[in-house]
Parts: sequence; structure tokens; C-alpha cells
Amino acid sequence: VQLVESGGDLVQPGGSLRLSCQFRGFTLYDYAIGWFRQAPGKKREGVSCINYDGFTSYADPVKGRFTITSDIDKGTVYLQMNNLKPEDTATYYCAADNIHTLRIGVEHNILDDYPYWGKGTQVTVSS
Repeated sequence: VQLVESGGDLVQPGGSLRLSCQFRGFTLYDYAIGWFRQAPGKKREGVSCINYDGFTSYADPVKGRFTITSDIDKGTVYLQMNNLKPEDTATYYCAADNIHTLRIGVEHNILDDYPYWGKGTQVTVSS
């Protein structure tokens, strides 16, 4: 099992980025995918998650700005981030687990010991 994030970059406030999480060794029918982020000196927090049937969930700070989608054939989950703010600056990680556990992490910021993680991609929002 492998998850690889990409797409992080330096962007100005108000800008957009699209992150990708390419996964191998399983399908979305086996595990759902969640996005999490961690800023320096802060705890890792939930961002969004998606299930094979298209169910999605978002943390309050990103609702209306971020959109999670999936391409099952490509084995990839995307996180479209619009209207980025300096407080979005963090390393973004994707993780795989069942949708119920991921949803608790995203909606209530109670993260579990998810079995599979990527190594992260850096997003910096600064002028």
C-alpha cells in the first residue's frame, strides 16, 4: 500500500492549488481517503474525506473553499483549494481508512491511528 501526495506550492492569499493523492495497492472500495494538514507547532487536523460512493465531508475552516474529488480509474483523490488564506499554510497529508473513522477525524478533529499515510506535500500561502 502506498499513498503519494503532490501539488503543494507557494501561493498568494486568494489563490488556488490542486493537491493530488495517488494511491496504490488498494481501491476506494477497500478504503476511503482523507486529507489532513499540520502547521508548524500545531496538531495535525482533519480537512476532508471521500468514499467510493461519492460521499464527502469537510472541516468547518475549509467548507465552501475546498473540494475533494476522486478518479477511481486513476487511483487518485484530488483536493481543490480555492481562496487560500495564510492560515491554510501546512503540510498536507492523505490517509486511508474506513469512511466512518476518517469522518470523525475531519468533522470532530479526533484523529485515529490510520493505517496508511503519505509523506505529505507543503502548501505555503503568503504574499
